[in-house]
Amino acid sequence: MGKYILKRIGYMFVVLLILSFLMYLIYNLVPNNRAYTDARSEYQSQARGQNANLLDFDEIYLKYQRQYGTETNNLAIRYLRWVGVYPLYDGSYNGLLQGNFGYSYEYKKDVIEVIGAPMKNTIFINIFATILALAITIPLGIICAVKKGSKGDQAMQVVTILGYSLPTFLFAILGIWIFCSLLGIFPPSGMKTPGSNYTGWKYFIDRLYYISLPLIVMTFCSLGSMTRYVRASMIDALSMDCIRTARAKGVREKAVIYSHAWRNALIPVVTLVVGWFLGIFAGSLIFEQMFGLNGMGDLMISSLRKADFDVVMLVQMFYVIMSLLGNLIIDIVYGLVDPRVRVNK
Repeated sequence: MGKYILKRIGYMFVVLLILSFLMYLIYNLVPNNRAYTDARSEYQSQARGQNANLLDFDEIYLKYQRQYGTETNNLAIRYLRWVGVYPLYDGSYNGLLQGNFGYSYEYKKDVIEVIGAPMKNTIFINIFATILALAITIPLGIICAVKKGSKGDQAMQVVTILGYSLPTFLFAILGIWIFCSLLGIFPPSGMKTPGSNYTGWKYFIDRLYYISLPLIVMTFCSLGSMTRYVRASMIDALSMDCIRTARAKGVREKAVIYSHAWRNALIPVVTLVVGWFLGIFAGSLIFEQMFGLNGMGDLMISSLRKADFDVVMLVQMFYVIMSLLGNLIIDIVYGLVDPRVRVNK
């Protein structure tokens, strides 16, 4: 298993290089030149100050091109400089590997500082929604499979079809109308009480109160697909010969369901569950827009609209890494769940 993991990490590294190079090529086709922007700003600043030693614009532009490693038209060299494995004009290295993740002109600070708060907000919201949804959908799917065809199962199928079919923004609108306009229980948007500077436990309670409505809506929207998925997997597992044999041998029904059937049903469910947890970092654009949440999805779209491409590049690189790690984690979890799929060579 160890050799297999090392081999997969090697494949992941190759895929990461290819995808990052393709992304770099794509964003180099966009008419956005950081060196030109900084050079023009410095030139105009000197001109307004009537500096006696006013430099020629081309000299300033070349200085910034060398600083950012874009004085050459060779895209391969520029990409390697961006990564941080090829020296700049002065022989120094200043790329991703050296901690230079770019600069946001919209926020006037380094990109790594820009994504910090949205990342925390996205994780804070989605981790509660994911855990709550799994805690509801997995037992619910098992019960529906065990009691297949009962009135409760039929009623739940209707509910899950509604949750699976209707768009998420419609549930968000209904949630705002019911819980905010009619009942006045929750605030319609925001992340905290305006003007508050709570700390510690009070800060946590205030944040939890403001994300309660998005949490309820996100959990309800997740019930449909996951419940039906678990139910279908359990129905297939309960029809296996080994389950019938266990029942014929007099094994307790709870042991049959949760020890034998659930473990066989877990194989296809693992992919969806791990994908959910990895999706915590991506954020949800619809919910963040409708509830006024400062998260990763909202940051991604706003950065694209404002041509803040250093932010976009770093966020997309992060998503690529998380996707590659997710595939590796899924394969490892497969081996932990079912010894039959373990790789020993």
